[in-house]
Order: sequence, then C-alpha cells, then structure tokens
Amino acid sequence: MCGISGFIDFSERSSKDDLQAMTDSLIHRGPDDSGYEFFRFNNTTIGLGFRRLSIIDLSPAGHQPMQNIQTGDWIVFNGEIYNFKEIKHDLIDLGYSFNSQSDTEVILKSYEAWGIKCVDKFIGMFAIALYEPQKNKMIFIRDRAGVKPFYFHWKESLFLFSSELKAFHKHPQFNKVIDQDALSLFFQQGYIPAPYSIFKDTYKLKPGHWLELDLDSKKLTENKYWDIVDAFNKDKLDIPYEIALEETEKLLVSAFNYRMIADVPVGVFLSGGYDSSCVTALLQKSSTQKIKTFTIGFDDKRYNEAQHAKEVAGFLGTDHHEYFCTFKEAMDLIPLLPQICDEPFGDASVIPTTLVSKIARKSVTVALSADAGDEIFAGYPRHLKSLAYINKFNAIPAMVSKTLAHLIPTDSGSLVSNNDRRDKLKLTLRNIDSVKRFESINQIFTSYESGKLVREAPNSLLTSFDESNKLADQNDVLSKILATEYKTYLVDDILQKVDRASMSVGLEAREPFVDHRIAEFMARLPTEYKLKDNRQKILLKDIVHKYIPESIMNRPKMGFGIPLEDWMGKDLKDLFMNTMNTKSISDSGVLQPKVVEHMVNTFMSGKLEQFQRIWLVFVFQQWYQYWMEA
Repeated sequence: MCGISGFIDFSERSSKDDLQAMTDSLIHRGPDDSGYEFFRFNNTTIGLGFRRLSIIDLSPAGHQPMQNIQTGDWIVFNGEIYNFKEIKHDLIDLGYSFNSQSDTEVILKSYEAWGIKCVDKFIGMFAIALYEPQKNKMIFIRDRAGVKPFYFHWKESLFLFSSELKAFHKHPQFNKVIDQDALSLFFQQGYIPAPYSIFKDTYKLKPGHWLELDLDSKKLTENKYWDIVDAFNKDKLDIPYEIALEETEKLLVSAFNYRMIADVPVGVFLSGGYDSSCVTALLQKSSTQKIKTFTIGFDDKRYNEAQHAKEVAGFLGTDHHEYFCTFKEAMDLIPLLPQICDEPFGDASVIPTTLVSKIARKSVTVALSADAGDEIFAGYPRHLKSLAYINKFNAIPAMVSKTLAHLIPTDSGSLVSNNDRRDKLKLTLRNIDSVKRFESINQIFTSYESGKLVREAPNSLLTSFDESNKLADQNDVLSKILATEYKTYLVDDILQKVDRASMSVGLEAREPFVDHRIAEFMARLPTEYKLKDNRQKILLKDIVHKYIPESIMNRPKMGFGIPLEDWMGKDLKDLFMNTMNTKSISDSGVLQPKVVEHMVNTFMSGKLEQFQRIWLVFVFQQWYQYWMEA
C-alpha cells in the first residue's frame, strides 16, 4: 500500500527537510501521494512521513498522516486491514463516526476503542506507527506473519523508523556501521533474520510484536501479541480427514476473498504450481468475472513454468497474461539488486519475482502471491530430506552423538570454497535438538566457515532456531520445523523478497496463505494430514484436485529460478570479476581477501560444488559497493 518513515529526535536536530528526504526515498512504494507531519516539543522533534499507493478509498480522505480529531492521535500505516468493514460496523454500533472509507481511519478509531488489543481484531498485513500526544508516547506494530517490513534505528538520542533501510541513509545522523555478527548470519542463512539488520543499532521489529517508546523517560519496550508457536502448542485437533479438508477449504476461500478487496484492479501471480493454482481455482469458482492471472516464461525449459501456468489458466478460464522475458532483462536487474533489497539478500528468485511484478503492474495495482503454502502445508523438498537425516541422527543416543562430534577435527584446512562436510557433520551431531539439526543441515555456510570468511571474528546471535524449547514436547519433528520456518525463512526470505520486488515497481502484493486463521488451524492438525509416506501438502493437493485434474497438476516441483551460475561465468563475467577482485575485497576491509580469491578461482575453474556460497559473497560485495562506498 505504501511506505512509512519518521523519527523521534531528543536532541532536536532533525528537521522537516530530513523527514521529507527520508520519506521520498520510498517513492517507489507510494507514487500516488505523500504526506509529512512535523512536531516540536520539550527539546524533541517528531516526524511522520508517508508515501501512498492508493488502494482503498482513493479520495483525499485517505491521505496520511491521519489524525483522530477526538483523541489527537496521529498514524502512518503501511498495509491493509482486510476486515475493516466489519470492524467499522462494530465501531459504529458503539457510537463512533467516520469521515472516510479508509481502513486507516478504522485503525485509529479501533485504537481509541480498544487500545493495543485492537490488533487482535485485525485480519491483514500492517506496519503501524501511532503518535499519542496526550500520553506522550509512540506505538509501533508489525503484523503477525511479518508481511510488511518495519525497521528501526535506536542510538543515543535518535530513533528512526521506516519501511526500508534506504530511508535511514537520508538522515544526517545515521551512522552506517556494519554489524559483523549479523553479517555472519547472512552467510549462514542467505538472509539476516529478525530482529537483526546489516547495521549496528538498527533492527527489524519482529512479526507479531509491538514497541512502545515513552517520550518522557525515553524507555523503549518490546511486547509480543501473537506467536505461531502458541498454536502449535495447543492440543492437536482430533477430527476426521474429511472434516479437516472441508474446514481448510473454507478458511482458504475466506482468506483469498478478503485479499480481493480493493478499489483498484487485482490480479494473481500464477506459476502453475499447487499454491498459486489453489488461489486461482478457489477465486475463479466463485467469481462471475474472469480473474486476471500473470506469469512469465523463459526460453530455457529448465526454468520455464509458463506452459504449466497456461494450461491451468486455460482449464480455469482466467484472463491470462503471459510474458516471455529475455535473459537480458533478467540479467539487467542484477546490478539493481542492492537498490531493490537495500541489505544483503541471497535469494536470487527476487529477480524473476521483480520481473513478473513489473508485468502485472501494467494491468493491475494489486496482485495475490501464493507464498507460505510450503511452510504451512509442508511442501519443500528439504522437509523430506531433512526429516530423513534428523530421524537417523535422533536414533543415536545423545551421549554417543556428542562424543562422536568431539572426535571430529575442528579444522579441515578448507578455505571454504566448498562445503566443509566434517564441520557440518560435527554440528549436526553436537546439536541434539531437532530444530538446530534442521538449521545445520540447511545452512549455506556453517558458523565456523562464516567466521573464516569475515575478517572480524563474529559472535553468535540468538535466532528463532534457538527457541525450540518453547515448542511443547507434543510437537513432532516436522511440527517443530514448520513452526520455526514460519518465523525464519518465511518472513526474512520469502516475504521480504516479495515485498521488495513488488514495491520496487509500485505493485501491492498480498499473501493469502499467511492469514493467521489458516496458520493457526493447520498448526493444530495432525502431521499426517500434511505429510505422509513421502506425500507432501496432502490437504492442499486434495483441495486443488477438486477443481483441476491431477493429470494437469502432477509434475515435479520447480523453483522460481534462473541460470545464475551460467551467467556469472559467461555473460556477466565482467561484472562478477569487477565486484569480486582482490583489491576491492581488500579495500572494503570486511571479508578475507585470500578466502574470497580462492572461491573465485575455484568457481572459474568449474570446481565449485555449491554456487549459492559464492553468490552470497557476490551479493554482499555488490551491496557494500553501492551503500558503503557511495
């Protein structure tokens, strides 16, 4: 819907010009309108900035920052409250009146009526900043799944917040210092998990959390209002499969229909896989008009899903838009990745996601994306692979496992060009917890390897992978994995990717599968309704087969990929070598030049086993040159 930014400066050095510069750096998120409110009191300046992508109530009445005249509260809000009409009806019954048709005003009046508990009523995606002059405090809230981003910087007398890190660079007091510990996490996971960011003193507000900043005491308090773990910890539902199937479809229909609410054209990203086909099928069956669907294709059959999407669209009768991208179009995006993502981000599927967003934006302002199906219904290939390994390791007595780990040498002498399999085996044996084993099996670099890559020896940071003790013993291994992935890979990789890709072209992407009602219900279903005998996503597939023949859907799972490894060795060799040259690595002072040089030589000689490892180094170095050397 938009981008938000602002500050609370207790030194009174921040100006309205600073606010406008920060806010306008987000114009790609909100090209339709802008708003800036600047307040000064008690040696403190407060700025609230807003860039608008008009979706609900296109009139000036939806302008932000918006004030509640009755309370004096101000709000800037990024996202959508899909059930705002029902909440508005409840508020009218309580005696509240409204001046607009916007969900923003509903948030303001909901907060007046119910305080912070109002968030429990919201079905949607949101990052909210509320300023309460009467109580002299600020409230910041992020949605349950983390669909909408919220960054904040808190150092000494300055608090900054924004939808994207790039806004902070526009504030003269922002000191961009790389957090080496967070960087190490990036090399391990391919993303930087919340609450950390690439910069020191700069954080992501965790999903399902809210912050309160007391402007008198300058005390910042973090609070949690929702956690998927709580749903997994409830007793499993003892219901027949047929009832579970029926209830799941009802929830899906409700979530999908909610996300079609808009005052602008809406479409669906359709890859032809089960998740996007489910969204399309359930929407089309209840619609009197043809749903607009969008897909991109490539000439290389290894990466082309267009024919599958076209077959699904033809069967369902959608208004299908297909665009074949040249690989040059995809390659041209690679130099723009630091600007689009604005912190190191290793998922290369951000490239095709940006391309399909660009195509969809020509016809619609909102598009439904079908992410989170794999996290909720257990659909990733790594779920099967990891479960097989974990079950074997779990069969080894804990004492024996730890003893074996102790016997494995600490250092194989590798320069980390390729996986240090002994180190990964050592970690998996030592970490007897199933979630930690899942992490070590799927890490790109181990913590030991990332320590050899980064010059400054990093310290370990706690993440959601370290919180498996919060999951009750009634949860089996798969349940623990799914709960953890919901709080890690989903929010900090998948949702971040779709947000940055879509908003870079002014398109709002909506994620119906992350509706908290679906997540909570699926968390309580028996595991065998999701995965059994190597059959994955059982419930979801059975729903899809009601509307699309299995003969159309039955094909190997295909990732949303591109031939990066080929490009870097050929078409983009100059960009790759210029970015990864030894002098550049040395001058940055962050990575070990000899280690990177060895990785480059190994790749160019065709001996690199896992391209993702050198891709992460390239991504970081490209980011560094754009944001740190500019």
